[in-house]
Amino acid sequence: MPPPQDVVKVAIQYLDQFPLFIEIDQKKPLSAIVQEVCETWKLPDPAQFTLQYGDGTEFYITEKNRNDVKNGAILKLAVSQERMARELHEKLLSTSMEAKLEAVKSLAKLAADPSFAREFIARDGIAALTQMVDVDLGELLAFTLTAFLELMDHGIISWDNLTVSFVKKIASYVRAPNLDATLLQRSLAILECMVLNSLNLYSVVSQEITVGQLINHLQVSNQEIQTNAVALLNALLLKAPEETKQELANSPCQKQLRTVILNSVIRGQHIVGTEMAHQLYVLQVLSLNLLEERMMTKMDPQDQAQRDTLFELCRIAFDAEAEAASAPGGTLDRRKGVYSKDYKKLGFTNHVNPALDFMQTPPGMLALDNMIYFAKHHTDPYVRLVLENSCRDDKHECPFGRSSIELTGMLCETLHVGEPPTETGQDFCPMFFTHDRAMEEMFCVCIQLLNKTWKEMRATSEDFGKVMQVVREQIVRALVARPKSLDQFRNKLQSLSYTEILKIRQTERMSQEEGDSHTAPIVELREKLQPEILDLIRKQRLNRLCEGTLFRKISSRRRQDKYWYCRLSQNHKVLHYGDVEEGTGVPSIEALQEKLAIVDVKAVVTGKDCPHLKDKSTQRQNKEMQDLAFSILHDPDEALNFIAPNKYEYCVWTDGLSALLGKEMGSEYTRTDLEMLLSMEIKLQLLDLESIPIPETAPPLPKEPSNFDFAYDYS
Repeated sequence: MPPPQDVVKVAIQYLDQFPLFIEIDQKKPLSAIVQEVCETWKLPDPAQFTLQYGDGTEFYITEKNRNDVKNGAILKLAVSQERMARELHEKLLSTSMEAKLEAVKSLAKLAADPSFAREFIARDGIAALTQMVDVDLGELLAFTLTAFLELMDHGIISWDNLTVSFVKKIASYVRAPNLDATLLQRSLAILECMVLNSLNLYSVVSQEITVGQLINHLQVSNQEIQTNAVALLNALLLKAPEETKQELANSPCQKQLRTVILNSVIRGQHIVGTEMAHQLYVLQVLSLNLLEERMMTKMDPQDQAQRDTLFELCRIAFDAEAEAASAPGGTLDRRKGVYSKDYKKLGFTNHVNPALDFMQTPPGMLALDNMIYFAKHHTDPYVRLVLENSCRDDKHECPFGRSSIELTGMLCETLHVGEPPTETGQDFCPMFFTHDRAMEEMFCVCIQLLNKTWKEMRATSEDFGKVMQVVREQIVRALVARPKSLDQFRNKLQSLSYTEILKIRQTERMSQEEGDSHTAPIVELREKLQPEILDLIRKQRLNRLCEGTLFRKISSRRRQDKYWYCRLSQNHKVLHYGDVEEGTGVPSIEALQEKLAIVDVKAVVTGKDCPHLKDKSTQRQNKEMQDLAFSILHDPDEALNFIAPNKYEYCVWTDGLSALLGKEMGSEYTRTDLEMLLSMEIKLQLLDLESIPIPETAPPLPKEPSNFDFAYDYS
């Protein structure tokens, strides 16, 4: 919040009266100021009036937020929250449809104001609204649902207070054919909030809404409806018991859901919006987390079905007569006694009892699932890979069993299997929506990559760890490109050969400071150049602050599509900020009404020390929000709170604010930029010394000559 001012000059409007230009003493009670305004216009009963912002937001000015009023603000004299809440409540209970419609229209505008919401809810306003959901599907219902959603978002009343009949009525709108887009969007949003905020209501919603019904709403062209449909699906998956999640994953409509999302949402939209990207990311995380149970399950050596799976791996790899092997009394029965040799060829660490290889979690039984999937669905590559390595000597063999287990664990770690989705994540990969068994297919591609990289590195058993590091780098770099299909992923990995990885590493090393060398001349040159480089970085950070950044407002109850913009004035003395709409471009300084003088800033805090993280429940304080949160503390004990859109903006703003306060810029981006610029400058300084070795110490001074006869005589 900005620092309070003792006196602010404002304009106050009232109906058709000529605006009143006055000075408001912020130390005087607000009721006294309202009384003076009412006396000027000769209005009776000042207690029935209060002040509102005249900028269209219609937010009330209270004793708590009055310090937000700025010089030059336009206010209006309005009916008080208490009186307005009473009048609107009475209209809702009237028999006149015109009065009801007028009331819900006003409610839809005023419901976002906390002070009004408390007054209206205190009069049992939520009950009055819920009774109106039986009206016809028209304008009246649309405004009713909008007002209801805004009022409930304040968290004043629990979602558990809602009746089952109300929940079923909202669900019926979602099931209704050809429903108005606004009504459908509000209904989906309300159901999402019910699921997320009430365990009791989740059970009702999950019985009323099926995945198939949500699939229908994903096939429309309205991306807002699609977003709300995916958000409701995510909420149902997030709150569902584990057995229900597995049933949903294996249900017949799961393949249809994936296909519809791929074709109608990911490929069907020219641009995937920010909120949709987040919801797709959440859906991807929840889908991958279905693998957590298998990932954390150890193999039971006494389980005959699991042992038969190991036998099946050997049969497919080494039995030419597949049909005979599957027959009773066939090859499978005869060969069980000699499978220990085959287990060694398959590359298991424990040749006698390979079940012990699957005791570590993660990856647990998920590794065996991946191996048998590869063997059954990609039999030729599987057989070729196993036989190729079984023909090599033990030293150069790429062990399929050990590699598969390590690779599965790496994939789980890289894809963050088992971790909950973050509040602001958007990094979904279209590839995971192109196949019903995307994780298994990804494993099949990567295990072949691992074998290819092993051969390119001419690795031995001692190099196993090095090979896995290279494979991890290949996979991570391929995923960064967000491949749209498994074929694109495979092609990207093919281009990232071991030779290419070495080139990339070399390029990255050369872009850093050449000075891994600690020679005295280089160290001295670095010390000489560093202040100038730091000043350059400081100027760049301040210039970025002058350009400004769009920040998202995040509620503790649900995500909001509301934004605000903050930028630094060109003279570096004032921060300007204010609410904006997404997609409106960079607002001008004049369009940002709120101000904060840099001289009033006490300190900048980050992470868990931020006031807006301390106030939230621990369930909402995920690590990503802590990593992107920072606050500006200023007089008197107020704070301006931020959640950066990404790590880069976080570093830019914390560096820039530190520079404004005369403190050291300590972000990781500053260190990276400093090293990069120092390296480039040192290279430029040393261009003339190319191919000339730099000594560790300065050369010794020569002895003085026996005479100075060679010196020029100016006499």
